[in-house]
Amino acid sequence: MIGARDENWAGSVADVGEPRTVVASAGRFAGRIWSVRTDTVDFDGQLIDRDILLHLGAVAIIAIDDLDRVLLIRQYRHPVAMALFEPPAGLLDVRGEPPEATAARELAEEAGYQANNWQVLVDFLNSPGGSSEAIRVYLARGLTQLAGGRPTTGEAEEAYLPRVWVPLAAAKDLVLSGAIASPSAVCGILAACAAKESGWTNLRPATAPWPLRDQLLAQGRVHLP
Repeated sequence: MIGARDENWAGSVADVGEPRTVVASAGRFAGRIWSVRTDTVDFDGQLIDRDILLHLGAVAIIAIDDLDRVLLIRQYRHPVAMALFEPPAGLLDVRGEPPEATAARELAEEAGYQANNWQVLVDFLNSPGGSSEAIRVYLARGLTQLAGGRPTTGEAEEAYLPRVWVPLAAAKDLVLSGAIASPSAVCGILAACAAKESGWTNLRPATAPWPLRDQLLAQGRVHLP
């Protein structure tokens, strides 16, 4: 019974690795970006089946110019059949490429910009109830536009990515009003607003460890390219 034991937490408030015993596992689907498997998990003697979407992982970039405007791109997302305003982003699909290098490459490929100043803005799990997708959002400042503009590297959804510069305060209002709902935009914009209030002094360097992703890799919960 729920009321028969104390459910008040007295420990540290920080996410930690706490894997349960998997007594069986069955693959269901294997694709380029993700795979799906069913784990039979031992929860204190009770065996429960849980479906898991194993994801590559991704990075996103909140690029802010000297006028405190954030760069967003408009991209079609077929699963929701919507055109969403998002920060430049990309999958960690190049084996061995550091995530900060992926971020720099994606900022160039999706927006046609490079940055001199990179920091980690926020890390988050996109949908931990069913997916292992971990996303690191970087803050990019000191921006310059590439001489040749955005390279032609994408296809289909990425062939046309119109961009817009939105004042950071206005971008926050768009998030809070529900006008923008992409998770990388919501997390990144709100984190940028909080970081700005602190004078950008509480951010990690671009090369900071990413223990969340390290745990997922160690546990075989990343769909590797």
